[in-house]
Amino acid sequence: MKRERNSGIWDFELGIQAEGEGQDLILGLDGGTTSTVCICMPIFDFDDDCVPPDPPPVLARAIAGCSNHNSVGETAAKDTLEHVMADALSKSGSTRSSVRAVCLAVSGVNHPSDQERILSWLRAIFPDDVKCFVHNDAVAAMASGTMGKLHGCVLIAGTGTIAYGYTEDGREARASGAGPV
Repeated sequence: MKRERNSGIWDFELGIQAEGEGQDLILGLDGGTTSTVCICMPIFDFDDDCVPPDPPPVLARAIAGCSNHNSVGETAAKDTLEHVMADALSKSGSTRSSVRAVCLAVSGVNHPSDQERILSWLRAIFPDDVKCFVHNDAVAAMASGTMGKLHGCVLIAGTGTIAYGYTEDGREARASGAGPV
C-alpha cells in the first residue's frame, strides 16, 4: 500500500487485511476551516431491480479539525485529511484497498491548481484504481440541495463565505473571500 510518510496512521490496516477484503466503499469528506467530517459508506448499484436504502447507510463517521490549506498550511491540511480518512476506515473495519472512490469537498479549493495539489495528495495515499474527486465545499452543498443536478445557486456563510452558482448549460460563477459573517 502507498504512503510511508504517515505510516503509523494506517497501522490499523495490518490486522484487517489478514481477515480478507470487505465491501466496496466510498469516502466522502466535507472539509472546512472549523472542522472536517468524513463518512464511509458502501457503494450501491443503481438499476431498476435494486433501489438503495433511503437514507443510505453510513458505516462510519469521523471528525477532525481544519483542512483548509489557506488557513492552516499544506502540511497541516494534508495531515488532517489523512487522519480523518484513516479514522473513518478504522471505525468501519475497512482498509484503503476497499475504497473505490474518494470525494473531497473542501473550503479553500479555489483554483484548478488547488484541485491538482489535493488530488496528488490523495493519489499518494490510495491505490491507483481509486477514483478521486476534489471540489470546493460549495459544489457539494449545491449538489446536495439539487439532488446532483448542479443548477442553481448556494450561499455558505460560516467561518468563511462563498456564493456559488451553475446555469443549466454548465456555466458557473462564484463570489467569495468575505471571511466570517
